[in-house]
Amino acid sequence: MVSRTVMTVFRESLRGASFTPGDPGYDDARVVFNRSVDRRPAIIARCAGAADAITCVNFAREQGLPVSVRAGGHSIAGKAICDDGLMIDLSAMKAIRVDPGARTVRAEPGVTIREFDRETQAFGLATTMGVISTTGIAGLTLGGGMGWLIGKHGLACDNVIAMDVVTANGRLLKASEQDNPDLFWALRGGGGNFGIVTSFEYRLHSLGPLFGGGVLYPIEQTREVLRFYRDFAFSGPDELTTQMGRICTPDGVPVIGVAGCYSGALEDGEKLLAPLRRLGSPVLDLFGPMSYLQMQSMFDPWFPPGRQAYWKANFLHDLSDEAIDIFHRCAQTVPSPYTTGPWLEAVHGAVSRVGATDTAFAHRRYPFNFLVLSSWSEASEAERNIAWTRDCWDAMRPFMAPGAYVNYLEAEANPRDRAAYGNNYDRLVTIKDKYDPDNFFRVNFNIQPSGAVRR
Repeated sequence: MVSRTVMTVFRESLRGASFTPGDPGYDDARVVFNRSVDRRPAIIARCAGAADAITCVNFAREQGLPVSVRAGGHSIAGKAICDDGLMIDLSAMKAIRVDPGARTVRAEPGVTIREFDRETQAFGLATTMGVISTTGIAGLTLGGGMGWLIGKHGLACDNVIAMDVVTANGRLLKASEQDNPDLFWALRGGGGNFGIVTSFEYRLHSLGPLFGGGVLYPIEQTREVLRFYRDFAFSGPDELTTQMGRICTPDGVPVIGVAGCYSGALEDGEKLLAPLRRLGSPVLDLFGPMSYLQMQSMFDPWFPPGRQAYWKANFLHDLSDEAIDIFHRCAQTVPSPYTTGPWLEAVHGAVSRVGATDTAFAHRRYPFNFLVLSSWSEASEAERNIAWTRDCWDAMRPFMAPGAYVNYLEAEANPRDRAAYGNNYDRLVTIKDKYDPDNFFRVNFNIQPSGAVRR
């Protein structure tokens, strides 16, 4: 327990707001994207800048409080919130500055993808970010960062130039290829294990209108669409990135959909996607010229805030006919109309040409990432939906590669057992030993320092 006097002094030392149980705004401040996450921090500190983050780290260390770090709050696993500890809330840190001449941008960790893309696209620039615009850039980048531009420009973390990081001892360090390069390496795929990033600098790329969207087919055509997609996903150039899976239309009809983004010339994209649009008996064709902002928000209607969720995912080493049969069966038995999945993300192009040890993100050679993104509205529906998700994932296990994307791990997952950090785990432990030997940052998909006692 922290004394009231000590707590008061701490709160008054912050430039940003803070909340304790019973305060107006406390319950709103502890809400995250996944409403099944219901934890109660002893205090929530909404940082106004790096100085507040440093103050928070020093206070929590001195008082022996567990710490969680929230940026966008989009983690399905709920690692942004801890019970009975200090939640360091970065969501108000939203400064962003584009340098169009240098084609770079500096952004604080509270920035969402929608906000980031709006600023960069004002100058006809972009870099890889996720595919749901309400996601925060911080957790996405630290875990890797899959998105529509991975084929052309690699992961979000592949486009980071530098980061400012508050470490466990309360120091603010710069991490780049020249400054603390070991920390820079670890932050690009190692998640929130090494500190609190208070500023990201990214490399930007020219991007104007693109050819994108999606096409929907009757759910009964799942096998046919999957067999076509298995080859089609890798038949185009780096500019073409695709995903596919089962969704429901707004009126509740289950369909199988293929979404795609072509970031080259519009006429080339239209030609490349023509075979897909002619396949089978499409229910709806939404492909066409659009802005990157439109592309980035296309999935938003399927991922509104306020629902409960449970996700499982893993990379696949192939998509055999047997795997397609299982995918088809899973798609017919989804218990919730709000679930997206089973789903596939194709991994190709620039992301695959970066070495597995060049960054902490190791999973660059597997063709597909398989996801089951379950969502439902009422707590009473949780058991049935979680059971279906696990059954679907278990049925696909024979086709899974030894590796999972850390940003999609379920809350109870052990990242080492799931090989979330791949063969880079031991090197990450060495860097954890250097920057966080006492495992101060442990409310995450944790990399255990070699001398720490598991808590």
